[in-house]
Amino acid sequence: MKAISCTDLSFGYGKVRVIDDVSFEVQKGESIGVIGPNGGGKSTLLKLILGLESPETGSLDVLGHPAGKGRRKIGYVPQAMRFDLLYPVSVLEIVLMGRLDRLGVGAYSKQCRLVAEESLETVHLSDFKNRTFSELSGGERQRVMIARALACEPELLLMDEPTANIDLSAEEQFIEALAGLRKNMTLVLVTHDLELVSELSDSVLCVNQHAHRHSLPLSGETIREIYSGRRRIEHDRKTRHHQGDHSVCDHD
Repeated sequence: MKAISCTDLSFGYGKVRVIDDVSFEVQKGESIGVIGPNGGGKSTLLKLILGLESPETGSLDVLGHPAGKGRRKIGYVPQAMRFDLLYPVSVLEIVLMGRLDRLGVGAYSKQCRLVAEESLETVHLSDFKNRTFSELSGGERQRVMIARALACEPELLLMDEPTANIDLSAEEQFIEALAGLRKNMTLVLVTHDLELVSELSDSVLCVNQHAHRHSLPLSGETIREIYSGRRRIEHDRKTRHHQGDHSVCDHD
């Protein structure tokens, strides 16, 4: 079954086209790394998958529904969380936010609390549930954000630069927590960290207005083409040619 099916997708802000004629599929249970230069459209693609933005053209189905219709089955870990350090919210209360769409009248149910505590256990933070969020290190906070996403019991987990604010000393434990999630759900990981991609992904989607799928490991030449401003156009032309799209080729 397809977790994500994207066909001829285009989207822009005003007159600026950010995503142009993008097609790709992610199978259920697959783990895919999304890489590319800054401003290439990676975070915008996540917004489209979440249904926070609507395609201008093309189609985007997520978990068998048009994007946005199955949002309850999607967990999302943002790149950064705006947070007032003076606000005394506990770790468990942060994780319970992942259950807000199941909150009835009054307090959270016993089931919600059980799921939240199980989510903290998954990221090895059970002993931290009563601490205030502001006490935690950057790596611990990011693991709490993953637990919050897991609390909605997702089939698909989207993560936007999850290691951006993590110290190197905490990164190994963080990667270990993410690796355990691969067994139970589909992962889409937006990152500049190529080591993280190699550790956690089955393949790579390179996004730079267009999108190209690459197998792992990436060659040094491919990495240079993806991130070098002078070589991105040639990388796009060459990859589209290999995929059978000759619209940008100079054939006789």
